[in-house]
Amino acid sequence: MACFERASPALKEILLKLYRTEKPMEIDHHLYEFGSVEYHVQSSASDPHDTYLSIATPLLSQGVLPSHGLSHYTIEMIKGICSDVLEIVEPAREGYQLTLRLDLAKIPQGKDGAKVIAQISSVQAVILSSQLKEMLQNVNSQDTSQGMYKPIKLVYHPREPFFVIRQPQKITAVFPMRFRENSDVIIATAFFQELMDVGSSEAWAKAPPCTWSPIPPPELRGELFEDLSTNGGFVSFDIFSHHVEGKQLDKTVWSLLNFYAYVKYHVKCTRGFIQRRMKNRLESLVEVLQNASMEEEEHIQKVEGCRCVRKLVSLSRSKVLNRRCHFTKKIRSPIKIHGFSRFRQQWLTMPKFSLIKYTKLD
Repeated sequence: MACFERASPALKEILLKLYRTEKPMEIDHHLYEFGSVEYHVQSSASDPHDTYLSIATPLLSQGVLPSHGLSHYTIEMIKGICSDVLEIVEPAREGYQLTLRLDLAKIPQGKDGAKVIAQISSVQAVILSSQLKEMLQNVNSQDTSQGMYKPIKLVYHPREPFFVIRQPQKITAVFPMRFRENSDVIIATAFFQELMDVGSSEAWAKAPPCTWSPIPPPELRGELFEDLSTNGGFVSFDIFSHHVEGKQLDKTVWSLLNFYAYVKYHVKCTRGFIQRRMKNRLESLVEVLQNASMEEEEHIQKVEGCRCVRKLVSLSRSKVLNRRCHFTKKIRSPIKIHGFSRFRQQWLTMPKFSLIKYTKLD
């Protein structure tokens, strides 16, 4: 759904470039962001004082808000960003819900100017937040059934709808969770269970209570089957009056809009952490196996060396003499030398030892 940062990074970069430039610039940029959001920034060198910003963003729910354009409440919220710098152009340009005329010369210099640029870059977040705020305020006009108000289906992304149910003393937001991979379902289920345990502790008593269930809650009975078919269950938040009072309303609304993005971010980080741990563990095991094989090879070499020495030592003196005699018999002279045969018979033949019996002397 929405991103964690309210201000669009790409839009903020272009507006800061126009704000800090000393010479007029000719700019005609189309920016596209997640959620079918489109920005169109136009600045002409012939008219350096005025910069036009057009925004096209899908509405949260076609059933509550007007089907064409933005509601009066949303327009008033946009005007409250910085009334001295921006002006709403009516009608908006073709293909866009909103067109703003920006006078960047009226933005103060220094850090205050950067803050104003960041506020203008967050206009799409203001539109989404104001739409959800208006739904929560006008939810009392919905039809009731069996003491409960009818759920409002909010569709920002086709695959990520969620429901808001206004009850007599609380507001319940239900998120059907869908994942493409089974491993993501396992990680997300563990995360939801941990979220329930942490939310029920005393340290987080002021936070909205969270519940997770693999089956749809009773408040969603009668909804379409395709909206209730999930593989990750249903996450519900109970929002009470102190969660939507004053400045808490804006924080609560923004947290609801970013819940899908937060869950996906957590699952992605957890999966990456597990993969890194598995890789490090595999490398350590391979290192252990390599060290063991090297030690085994060294041990085998030592054992073979000891065997060779033992064989040499075990040879008897008679076998050594026999081998020497056998060696002398194999000596041949390839060149005929006169007198060599007589020399060989005299010096290269082993003497014959006669057996002499010795008697013991008393």
